[in-house]
Amino acid sequence: MLMKMGIKRGVNLGGWLSQCDYSEDRLNNFIKESDIEKIASWGLDHVRIPVDYNVVETEEGAYKPEGFARLDMAFAWCEKNGLKVVLDLHKTKGYSFDKGEKQVGFFDDEALQERFICLWEEFARRYGKMNDRIVFELLNEVTEERFGPIWNGLIKKTIERIRKIAPDTIILVGSYWNNSASSVHALEKPYDDKVVYNFHSYDPLLFTHQGAPWVDKMDVNFRQDFEDAGVTVEFFENFFADAFAHAKKNNTVLYCGEYGVIDRAKPEDWVKWYQCINAVFEKHGIARAAWSYKEMDFGLSDARMDGVRDELIKYL
Repeated sequence: MLMKMGIKRGVNLGGWLSQCDYSEDRLNNFIKESDIEKIASWGLDHVRIPVDYNVVETEEGAYKPEGFARLDMAFAWCEKNGLKVVLDLHKTKGYSFDKGEKQVGFFDDEALQERFICLWEEFARRYGKMNDRIVFELLNEVTEERFGPIWNGLIKKTIERIRKIAPDTIILVGSYWNNSASSVHALEKPYDDKVVYNFHSYDPLLFTHQGAPWVDKMDVNFRQDFEDAGVTVEFFENFFADAFAHAKKNNTVLYCGEYGVIDRAKPEDWVKWYQCINAVFEKHGIARAAWSYKEMDFGLSDARMDGVRDELIKYL
């Protein structure tokens, strides 16, 4: 499905229209057309663009023309450089995977859920006819298992409304535990044949997030070499097995919307980790987007990666 569309190997544009200070400088300068050109030069075929609701909506829910203009510009850059796009709603009013955003109430508030659906209808009106080069991702990383049943119902309701406007656009849906592969089994049968199961993989977390100050009970001074992490091709085969089986059972495919290693790990260890996970992606035909192109503690284009980048991008 995604492969036929030309989506296989991509990278996230994290920190641009999401997880940022929303300053004019950030929105105007963090990603430029030259960055899109560089990504295309790496041989990648798509970007995943996380966008927060407040880039395109006011707090009251009115749409912001300048926010949609930024998306229009990004899509034009990508089209010019032969890149497809995954449009990811990274934060909606009332919900974010990041507790620091202090967005609460979404899964208990029908008004907030209706606002979410209406935003997706607006995305569909604006971009639904671009179904040959844009994929919709409904929401980034539902966290708690208790949200699962509500989320499944909201997925169905949202897609029903999108389909009245954009009948042919591929739509990505992820499960709880931050889109973990181990929770894909909780996703209901896809609404139609253009719905794809989405998962993220930062596994094992102790290695990929070593020293990360935002991880509970993580020692910021902790470091782990790849050889001590227990990462092998077989590790990923086993870890993803249930997700593979559930997708096959429901006649859909998988997409890995985020995967990567924190910049506290050695660059050489990045290459080894990516080699292992890439082998499994290639074997099972999994399209994917690495986290992340620039900075955000996972930057593939950061200067520290200069010595290994040419080798690393072979395994994205």
